[in-house]
Amino acid sequence: MGTLVSFHAHPNDDTTTCGGVLRKAHEDGHRVVLVLATRGELGYNPDGLLADGETLADRRAAEARAAADVLGVDRLEFLGYTDSGMTAAAEGGTFQTADVEEAAQKLAVILREEAADVLTVYDEKGTYGDPDHIQVHRVGTRAAELAGTSKVFQSTINREHIKANQRVLAEQAGVELPAGPDFGTPEAELTCRVDVSAYTEYKRKALLAHASQITPQSTLFTDLPEDTFRTMFGTEWFIRAGQGPGITETDLMA
Repeated sequence: MGTLVSFHAHPNDDTTTCGGVLRKAHEDGHRVVLVLATRGELGYNPDGLLADGETLADRRAAEARAAADVLGVDRLEFLGYTDSGMTAAAEGGTFQTADVEEAAQKLAVILREEAADVLTVYDEKGTYGDPDHIQVHRVGTRAAELAGTSKVFQSTINREHIKANQRVLAEQAGVELPAGPDFGTPEAELTCRVDVSAYTEYKRKALLAHASQITPQSTLFTDLPEDTFRTMFGTEWFIRAGQGPGITETDLMA
């Protein structure tokens, strides 16, 4: 059996993009390690959400642990950086402004400790342009070089698939999600497709574990009928350098 390390920017990113492959790896008997760069300090925080003395970072860290349990994660680690938000000019001390080499060294320590066989990061555009996601790509790929982790899968979104999902949502709820020309990756550029439809119930439970981040918009997804949720979230997509053209892999741990 092998070890899968999945690296993400904020709590709940792991659930939406890699929750299925994490649970699948667990079910297949592999060791699963989740590393989060930040505690999501700049997430959704409406008035009255937090208890007296509680910070959003505290709440989101606890939710991350609960979701990790649902997904079969054996070890959860935080690198200790601060959420940057969606601005490209965040203040110093945030993850996007961190020294790449320094952050990569921190992640490489975990990769070596775990003798990681596989690492997941995001694609070079951070899937949809989030600065912390782009930094995950930079830091993660460098950490893999430092630790000698040869199999690095870049989590991404199938552009054609997300557009089809938008049509489903539009039909069911009269809502359209913004998706510009750079949102996701064209299907022709993807090299790995993993069928996780057997694990979508765990993805939904893990999403619900991130209770503080369930906004009026996100209930469109969490409240979907089971078959629709499975259609939308039952496949996870990746790019691995040196593979392709087209889909050449269907299991990260093969």
